[in-house]
Parts: sequence; C-alpha cells; structure tokens
Amino acid sequence: MRKILKVTGLFFLTAATALFALAFFSTSMFRQFGATPAGERLQRLHTSPLYNGKSLQNPSSFGSDEMGSFLTMLKEMLLGREQRTPLTPVQTAEFDTHAFAERDSNGVRIVWIGHSTVLIEMDGFRILTDPVFSKRCSPTSLMGPVRFHEVNIPDDLLRTLDVVLISHDHFDHLDMPTIEKLAELDVPFVVPLGVGAHLESWGVPTTRIREHVWWETASFAEGALEFVCTPARHFSGRGFTRNQTLWASWVIRTNARSIYFSGDSGYFEGFKEIGEKFGPFELTMIEMAAYHEELWPSVHMWPEQAVQAHMDLRGEMMLPIHWGTFNLAFHAWDEPAERLLKAAAAADVRVATPRPGQLMYVEYGPITEPWWREAK
Repeated sequence: MRKILKVTGLFFLTAATALFALAFFSTSMFRQFGATPAGERLQRLHTSPLYNGKSLQNPSSFGSDEMGSFLTMLKEMLLGREQRTPLTPVQTAEFDTHAFAERDSNGVRIVWIGHSTVLIEMDGFRILTDPVFSKRCSPTSLMGPVRFHEVNIPDDLLRTLDVVLISHDHFDHLDMPTIEKLAELDVPFVVPLGVGAHLESWGVPTTRIREHVWWETASFAEGALEFVCTPARHFSGRGFTRNQTLWASWVIRTNARSIYFSGDSGYFEGFKEIGEKFGPFELTMIEMAAYHEELWPSVHMWPEQAVQAHMDLRGEMMLPIHWGTFNLAFHAWDEPAERLLKAAAAADVRVATPRPGQLMYVEYGPITEPWWREAK
C-alpha cells in the first residue's frame, strides 16, 4: 500500500508541477504572491517578540504547531470518500440594496458574503472583512478551490465602506484581484504588520494602510470606531516563504458596542484573555472549518472548539465563518454546520446561520436557516 501511495504521489507531484508551470507562465500568478516586507516594516517585524531570527512563530505557550505528513495528506486525497463539494449550486440570498440605501446609526447588522468575507454595519460604520470575490482562492485562475456560490455584494455599496479589515495573507483571506478593485476606492485598510507590503504591490497607497501588531489599536472618526489587533494561533505565507507577515484576530468596537472577528485560528487559551479584556461581545465571528486532527491540529478549529472559543470570549451570538464556500479540507463540505448545531445546542449557545448574501440584524436574534441541506 505504501509503495502504491508513493508511486501515485510521484504522478500527482509531476502533474501538479506541470500545471503549476503552465499557470505561472500564462497568468499573473507571480504578482499574486505579493511582496515581502522591507525597510522600516521589516525592522518592526524583527523587533517582534514572535520573531525567532528567521520568521514569526506562535508563542510556545500556545502549544505545538506541528502539522501532519505529506503521506497523510496524500492518503486523504486518494482514499477519502467525503462529499467535499455540494451536489447542486448553493443558492444565495438577494442582496438587500434598499436596506443599505441609508446607514443604520444604532446597532449591528451583517451580511455574510461567504467564507470569511463579512459586510458589517456597526453604529453606522461599514466594514468589510477578508474580502475574496474571485472564483478561486488560488494564485491562478486555472486551478485551485472553486467557489460553491456567487458573490452577492453590489459595487455601489463598496464605495460606502469605511474600513477593509484583513486577518492574514493566505489566498482565501487576501485576494489580489479583489484588493486591486478596492484600491480604486478611498477606503483605508487595517491589517497585521507586514501585510501592507502586499497591498502596496497591488496599488493601495501607503497612506491608506494601517499596520499593527498584537494589542495595538487603530482608531477612526476621533475614536468612535476602533480595531484592536489581538492574537490568533495560525501562520502566514503566500509564495515560497512562510511566517514573514503577522496573522491576527480583531476586536471591533464603537462607543456603544463590541464585536469580534477571529480570522483563522486554532483553539488556544488566548480567547479567554481577549474575552476578559474586551468582552462581552454582541457578536463573535468564529472560524470553524478546514480542520483535520492529524494534518492541522493547531491552526484551525473544529466546530466544538469554535463553540468553546465563543464562550471563552464571552460572546452573546456566534456567526460561523470560514466554511460553506471553498473546498479546503478533507471533511464533507456541510459537516462543520451540522456539528456546530449539535455543539451549540449542547452548550446553549446562540448560533446564526444566515444564507450567503442574507441580511441579519443582530438585535433581532440569529437567523437559523439550515440552507446547506438544500444542496445535498
């Protein structure tokens, strides 16, 4: 069996290399890798307590960051029988353009666009998280994970954004074509340290980039809107290097309320610290998919851990993110949602599962439509 896997692995590696070469020379793939930090940005990274002389690392207190072997991944690729993509297209909700014709100056309303892209309006401020509008979350349009559903957000609304918020530089969270589109608008970007190098290489003016390390705060509108850069247990990298830019979660707060955006993170004790310092949160947006207990035991959460993270943060309502949009792992595409419902019910946690593109008012309570069951 091991010999068969090795031979098969060599075939797939050769085929992948050929496809990679084709993609590299026929698309803008090289530009997709972005840029590496330099100058003052690089000096700031080198003074970070997370820098070990070669790259950034999660603190040892977070636990081991070891990942599984290539052989385990190959076995899952070849022998896994999970339904990793929906059988029929996922139906999105029609975007409520009438509702967004005017700003709601009191409260929180959100539209989950898909994966980790969320449109947030909070006390009148409009924020877009980890925007990925491309068909694939990949450095090339020729291969890579394909979206399960359409992107449902009108271009006119993008012009009303107050901030674009980025958690880290992986392809499923930082998409070059989307950034180039947003670069044409007069909107600031709030990002972890180092990610600004990518943005500048794609046309975002330096003056519109705010870079931060953990526990720093970015303020707007004379302090009426703040973003606190908080820890996450993850990693970074787009091309042939890893951990040369920082990864983060974010606390988003106004004078009246606070919400939380996890970005990507494995479960760790830091959620409790964030909850103690900045909670309670009216809404937590928590990643809960692309998990694997052998391959990625520490950098992504399975649903039960996501529920625990929500409770650690002292959250009132949880919105699951990082699922239902791309095939990025080896579990069934809808497994995270089903496991989440069971875990949330057992812990008496309020979970929102709006359809992609559907408007939800947090103050009215969670939308709990099991829309994914339509696409079995």
